This record gives sequence, C-alpha cells and structure tokens, in this order.
Amino acid sequence: IKPGVGTDQVAAVWPKAEEFGFANEMEAFALQFGHGLGVSLHERPIISRLVSFDDPLEIKEGMVFALETYCPATDGASAARIEEEVVVTSDGCRVITLFPAQELPIANRY
Repeated sequence: IKPGVGTDQVAAVWPKAEEFGFANEMEAFALQFGHGLGVSLHERPIISRLVSFDDPLEIKEGMVFALETYCPATDGASAARIEEEVVVTSDGCRVITLFPAQELPIANRY
C-alpha cells in the first residue's frame, strides 16, 4: 500500500474467497477487506475483491486504513481475524497497530 497504487491493485493480490472456503466474494466480503479510518469507523476507500475491481480509487499519502484478514481453522467453526492499521506515507505505509499486545481478547468462546 503506497501512494499512486489503486485499490484494485491491492485487492488483486489478496486471496480469492474460494481459496479460504467461501463460495464467492459476497460471502467473504466482511471477512477480508480494507477500509479507510477517520471520523467514522468504516470510511472510503474500500479495498475488496468484491468492489475494488469495478470502482478503483487511488491511494494517497496521509490516508489511514484498517486492513482486515480472516483465517479459518480446520474445524470448520473457529477462525482468526487479524486487523492492522496503517498510515500511507510518501514511500509506502507505516503500521501503527500495537502488536504484539500483552493481552489478546477472545470475542466469542464456543
């Protein structure tokens, strides 16, 4: 992620939904995507295999993104969601997520 790159170019290097167990990009949309951060939690531009190929936007210096990934476990029920926050700089991006953390919260125990 760096200035001048299109959201479609970033989405193109992300795995297809079928590669991690989903029938199509719509089913996997909220599990693997990027979105701008600002005044609200989810802002444009969106980076996704579902929308970025049809409506690409140019990434610019100073933009802030949350990049969310999904990794399903082999048991068919469990999974990991990892999110990194990045700031786009003149020569790339800087990760601002504080990880590793002292604690990792569990969102839902089965």
